Amino acid sequence: MSRELKFNVFTMNTVSHVNQGIWRHPENKTVLHNELETWIELAQLAERGRFDAIFLADGAGLGGDFGGSWDIYPERGLMFPIGDPLMLVPAMVQATEHLGFIYTSAPIQHPPYSFARSAATLDHLSRGRIGWNIVTNASANAHRNVGLDGLVEHDKRYTIAEEYLEVVYKLWEGSWDDDAIIRDVANGVYADPSMVHKIDHSGEFFRCEGPLQVAPSPQRTPMLFQAGGSDVGRNFGVRHAEGIFVMSDTPTDAARVVQDMRARARDAGRAPETLQFFQGLTFVVGSTMKEAEEKAAALDEYLDPVAAMAYRGGFMGIDFATVDPDTPLKELIKAADGIQGPLKLFIDKQPAGANPTVRDLSAFFGAKYRVVGTPESIADELNEWASAGIDGINMISIVTPGTYRDFIDHVVPVLQDRGLMKREYAPGTLREKLFGGGPRLPEWHPAAQYRTTSKVAVQ
Repeated sequence: MSRELKFNVFTMNTVSHVNQGIWRHPENKTVLHNELETWIELAQLAERGRFDAIFLADGAGLGGDFGGSWDIYPERGLMFPIGDPLMLVPAMVQATEHLGFIYTSAPIQHPPYSFARSAATLDHLSRGRIGWNIVTNASANAHRNVGLDGLVEHDKRYTIAEEYLEVVYKLWEGSWDDDAIIRDVANGVYADPSMVHKIDHSGEFFRCEGPLQVAPSPQRTPMLFQAGGSDVGRNFGVRHAEGIFVMSDTPTDAARVVQDMRARARDAGRAPETLQFFQGLTFVVGSTMKEAEEKAAALDEYLDPVAAMAYRGGFMGIDFATVDPDTPLKELIKAADGIQGPLKLFIDKQPAGANPTVRDLSAFFGAKYRVVGTPESIADELNEWASAGIDGINMISIVTPGTYRDFIDHVVPVLQDRGLMKREYAPGTLREKLFGGGPRLPEWHPAAQYRTTSKVAVQ
């Protein structure tokens, strides 16, 4: 029996995101990422196709050097330049009615008060269609851009993120009682001051007096996404996230990740079914398999394999241009002070006793998480991911907006006929659309402890 999947557009306000070099394709509008019309067109297309959200990745600094230099970033347009994703959201909100917007931000990018204020404002303006992808940022350059000496050690970044979340939870959930705003025109009283509270947070990394100046938004706390693949990252995810972004190689690999994360959730005292998993995939659609394969081969002509390896290494904090291809990957785990998850995922999926090397990793990255086929064969494969426990797809662009248009025009009707995709949007906020229940975080969530009133039902 088919299980309905959710779908997000996964993109970035940049020239070249995941598929490096594809910006050179004549139909790719990512080179026009600074033009508002590009984003309005994409948002309206996604809503026409009944996608759930646009998921905006971000990078607040350059990745690691490649060959001892950062020249490759501007030279190859490798996630450079990048515009602020937050600035795109209000315009796309205005152009849509139901589509959600999930944007990426790390603790180093904005002080917790500033971030909480911006997110709450957007949640108001969108009537509750905002989500936050929580990252810890593995770029040393990003850390130096905000005055730090360099990249903070991997596990410590999660310790900082824990306190950052504590502060924003206090601001969103604890600054205002639900019925603080009374709008008493006769007596000239807008809000009851006894129901508005300073948070007086003083911790190891942050101090914040509060209260949040923005009144409670429809969701209070935006819907929460996370994508950490290391042990500490996964434990962080099961404590805080509602949606988990995964990049598994096959449905079988995804099933192992889902099983592991649900077990961690159970151990943490959380109902495992409250986690939803979103797999990153992209698609090349043809009316026949031969046509799809020919389209894929034509697209491959624009890919830049050197930039692709620089892109992967930049995330991990490893300069692959200077590493012997026969180096065992296990030797690089400790050196990868950036994102450890992809390395660990690849190592763990090898047969017992195997000792994969950098050379093997290069071939693994070449898979590109791409599904090539007819609408019917793509629907078959998506059903396999759903059967493995995946709840949704973060759909990676190859050519923008053509990749999404092909999928919406040809694959979506097949998915809808098979019960794998909705035909109409559910009412309510992003959280209600994706999870049902109420607009607020549930009572088991760590944010709930900071609430000062429970008069609004939380499911």
